[in-house]
Amino acid sequence: MSTPSQAPLAGLRVIEVSLLGPGAVGTHLADLGADVIKVEPPKGDYIRQMTWPIIEDSSLLHWHIHRGKRSITLDLRTEEGKAIFLDLVKDADAVIEAMRPGALAKRGLGFPDLKEVNPKIVFCTISGYGATGPYANLPSHGIAYDTWAGLVKPEYTEDGYPYIPEHPSVGLHAGPLFGSLGLLAGVMRARETGEGSYFEIAQSDAAAAMDWLRSETWKAYERPESEVTGNRSDNYERRAPGTAGMQEGVRYQIYESSNGHILFMASEQEFWKNFCSGVDRMDMFEKWPGNQYGDHARGNAEMRAELAEIFKTKTTNEWVAWSGEHNTTIAPVNTPKTLADDPQFQERMDFMDHESHGADMLPTPIKFVGEPPSDPTPAPTVGEHTDEVLADVLGYDAEHIATLRDSGAFGTGN
Repeated sequence: MSTPSQAPLAGLRVIEVSLLGPGAVGTHLADLGADVIKVEPPKGDYIRQMTWPIIEDSSLLHWHIHRGKRSITLDLRTEEGKAIFLDLVKDADAVIEAMRPGALAKRGLGFPDLKEVNPKIVFCTISGYGATGPYANLPSHGIAYDTWAGLVKPEYTEDGYPYIPEHPSVGLHAGPLFGSLGLLAGVMRARETGEGSYFEIAQSDAAAAMDWLRSETWKAYERPESEVTGNRSDNYERRAPGTAGMQEGVRYQIYESSNGHILFMASEQEFWKNFCSGVDRMDMFEKWPGNQYGDHARGNAEMRAELAEIFKTKTTNEWVAWSGEHNTTIAPVNTPKTLADDPQFQERMDFMDHESHGADMLPTPIKFVGEPPSDPTPAPTVGEHTDEVLADVLGYDAEHIATLRDSGAFGTGN
């Protein structure tokens, strides 16, 4: 198999104006080889000091979100700064506005303005709550999109105060992922038709979209039971939506191993039979054969007690290997800390090292077969590539760059 001579998105140029996490729209593109030029205000994106940990004076959030990008500083309050921005847009494929909608328009750099210099430009606006609706102008942070979408259940301290429990961030990450998908769709159409487009993404919408099963289940349950029921294996009784319906499961449940936990998933009769045969307990299959599909043996306390004792006889790794040998369904239960020790993780997702990338970070999960993995450059310092971009991309000579610097186009002191 021959290896392509360039990255999948080589030849895609994106101009990004972002603050904080929504800049990950550009990260997904940069990971696949796009030239993403981050235009920063003279003082830079304060993402570098936002949240923990701080690694060599910059946050992990910055190291991750801005890897593979180039940074230039422009003072878009100046005519010279705006002129440079428009020059960058002339030959770009897309512009990302990752902040409150309309921020660039206030500088005279909205979609209509950009289309005048580049009719094919794709303009992506990503924000917390989107460009419309009663929440559109509310300031917010990433957890807000998950609480809004119903993904975070408040917990309480011993003295009765509610608090934010540990949970995966969804809207913060899903929003940029949808944004990068939309951007690529827009660019494909622009290259085909010559027409640019303007689209917007709300991170709150993205959080809700990623959790569609629960909200759509509740909506389905508004219909009469003559039309919407549960599974056949549950005698058609409705279960709680999504993973909440797993609590009473037995054949599909978490169990303790001798050194941790495993997830048992034998909801198909074939996998359940293979398990019983493998542990030499066909008596359990004969007693509780179950239905062919989707049977979790809800509420079967006797079976749960039997399985609990069986799973304590091996380590997690031993059970995972055993499941492969017996064609049944057992998975490890990792934590964010122990994930790195998992052999599957080490084979497919091992960390990019901090020596070369500024922080130990997970790579993009997209793998082009037969090609080397993505190896993005470290996240830039503020304005690190200003002169480089102006010279290589726009063809400005040193004298012109010096004149612009004196004019304050890059901010005072830059």
